[in-house]
Amino acid sequence: MPARGPTRVGFPARGRTRRGAGCRGPGRGWTRFVTVRPRLTLLVALVLTALAVLAGGGVADRMGSGGWEDPAAESTYASEALERHFPGSRPNLLLLVDSGTAGTDAPAVAAEARRLAERLDAEPGVEGVGSYWSTGSPALRSEDGRKAVIAARITGEEKEAAAVLDRIAPAYRGAHGPVEVSLGGELAVRHEMQTLIEEDLLRAELIALPLTLVLLVMVFGSAVAALLPLGVGIVAILGTNAILRGLTEFTDVSVFAQNLTTALGLGLAIDYALFVVRRYREELAAGADAHTAVRTTLRTAGRTVLFSALTVAVSLAAMLVFPQYFLRSFAYAGIAVVLLAATAALTLLPAALVLLGHRVNALDLRRLVRRGREPRKDASGAGWARAAGLVMRRAPVFAVLTTAGLVLLGLPFLGVEFGTADDRQLPVTASSRVVQDELRDGFPGDPGGGITVLAEDRPPRAVRGLPRADRGLDGVGRADGPVTAGGGAPAYFTVVPDGETVGAGAQRVVAELRAAEAPFDTSVTGPAAVLVDSKDAIGERLPWAAGIIALVTLLLVFLLTGSVLIPVQAVVLNALSLTAMFGAVVWVFQEGHLSGLLGFTPTGDIETTLPVLMFCVAFGLSMDYGVFLLSRIKEEYDATGDHEHSVRFGLSRTGGLITAAAVILAVVMVAIGTARVTNTKMLGLGVALAVLMDAMVVRSLLVPSVMKLTGRLTWWAPGPLRRFHDRFGVSESDARNRASLSGVEEVSEKRREVTSPFLTGTRRMIS
Repeated sequence: MPARGPTRVGFPARGRTRRGAGCRGPGRGWTRFVTVRPRLTLLVALVLTALAVLAGGGVADRMGSGGWEDPAAESTYASEALERHFPGSRPNLLLLVDSGTAGTDAPAVAAEARRLAERLDAEPGVEGVGSYWSTGSPALRSEDGRKAVIAARITGEEKEAAAVLDRIAPAYRGAHGPVEVSLGGELAVRHEMQTLIEEDLLRAELIALPLTLVLLVMVFGSAVAALLPLGVGIVAILGTNAILRGLTEFTDVSVFAQNLTTALGLGLAIDYALFVVRRYREELAAGADAHTAVRTTLRTAGRTVLFSALTVAVSLAAMLVFPQYFLRSFAYAGIAVVLLAATAALTLLPAALVLLGHRVNALDLRRLVRRGREPRKDASGAGWARAAGLVMRRAPVFAVLTTAGLVLLGLPFLGVEFGTADDRQLPVTASSRVVQDELRDGFPGDPGGGITVLAEDRPPRAVRGLPRADRGLDGVGRADGPVTAGGGAPAYFTVVPDGETVGAGAQRVVAELRAAEAPFDTSVTGPAAVLVDSKDAIGERLPWAAGIIALVTLLLVFLLTGSVLIPVQAVVLNALSLTAMFGAVVWVFQEGHLSGLLGFTPTGDIETTLPVLMFCVAFGLSMDYGVFLLSRIKEEYDATGDHEHSVRFGLSRTGGLITAAAVILAVVMVAIGTARVTNTKMLGLGVALAVLMDAMVVRSLLVPSVMKLTGRLTWWAPGPLRRFHDRFGVSESDARNRASLSGVEEVSEKRREVTSPFLTGTRRMIS
């Protein structure tokens, strides 16, 4: 199509392909290999997938269920020092002994309890056993006098301690003469949480896979085409499990990361496969043969998939700047599954398409509901084009109202309170949760929830100078200790705050204890101290993570579009699309609205690392859809130079695709959101909401209205950046390359003939 008017300085030449445009992108050698050797490609992939199944077996058993602590924090140092010098000071296993109506001081009850404590003390890997019957501490007996606690610490790394718990738990849980024993404590809570996550993940997969297949059939019509994205997703998930299994040999990996592996593995594989298969079918419809259609698809949709994968991977990689292995684990899993999904979509999928040819449209199940009626051949995307036209005609109204609505939905996040994950993440029927509820409601103080002050390098008599929290600090229920190891060895005392173990009052006590002057070194730990240090670590590194995401996203979108304004718009609008998710997280999970319907216990706060995780995941997925839309708009703008038409065309070609992909990904995330662990439920439902808001509100309303307001300025770039993009950027505009690759000019002519009725109708509607 000829250029429309003169070319302005700083704007791309309209109506013509830049020299070399379309020639960059996925490597030509690799493209030639997957199209010329499709059977070999699939065979190699099958072998690698089989090896991944073997390598990834039992990965969940090697993962941890913690990772919220900063390894370099003061609280972590103090905890490790206390474990070395005073193993019993930080019990992670609690035996709740229920004496019934007899009472804890009944002779038979006391004798049985002492026998259980002695037996537990003799277990390998168990240290620091203490109990109400050995210490007489009122903190270890319930206020009604019927229950009391035996406390102990199982030593070793997280996985080793879990193995010890598995071994000894059956021998202690249940009836023992006149008493009934239940197991609780931090270790039991985490172990049960890990078990539930594994079970919930399997259930989520069983829910998501058949529903996803049904939706894919509805989108593609063809059962053959619908199976291809599922195959790509399964390969990505299995490969990521193998990578995570290898990482567990060198570092800690959180079991929660498996949820992200399943969600992103299916979701992104489906996104990429939808985009590739859709473009391939368009090329077939334009008259190309299978090999030419695949090559053209890889040089257009393939580039888009590659850029999309990079933007998502960068968003997830930003979590590597945080010290908590909980967040780093999601970066490991996310980067691996994104790159594997993109690799599978750009290798296995093209090879399968070459072999299938036109049979990709086989088993068209939509014929069952058409009842002999043929679909209108020029109707594809017409509804989206009309919607885009309406939005752009009223661009200021849609831009202002949509932005105001999103900001309003995000307002509850201004009242966010941060906390730590505890037993209330579990359902109320979980055995370790039942024990912790008993301790929280029926005992004068949580045996494992105090604030501990460790004193080191002190003179032998200086223990008397340890600050007594019960005398000098507000918000303290009691102080126990000090406890010494004799001579100049370390000593510690424990403060039990009033109210919540990690509430605002407890955090204030931590700050006052750390600010108190002492003639020797002190360090503070305990759940409240861990929370304070975790918030400090995240706050310190959050600007770095956000900066990495923003800068790399700006660069990648610039390389794709050649515009200065579009990357800025992409970052701002993507961030705006997340407001509803953050507002809903506070309104639902912190304040407790819908808690009965969703089946969780609100705690009045949000786990500190969850908003960071949800931002990185949701921002990456939003950029995924943004790249799909912008690439198609840019392709049409390069071909026609008509800004408004290009926006309409891009939305008509990708609006249905993005919406379908978002709905499918939301189904997967909602399946994850059926989990019984609250954090997993929050992650699944929150990201599902963000994805739907981005696809159905931001991409459909905000992007076209903003691009209408910015007009041709949208594509502006200063001369040096324009020359940089000409040299290093990519373009979807490759109509000439499609013709040269096929060897016949008629392919492009047929493509124009197929699309011209739609374009003619669209232009008539606009005029």
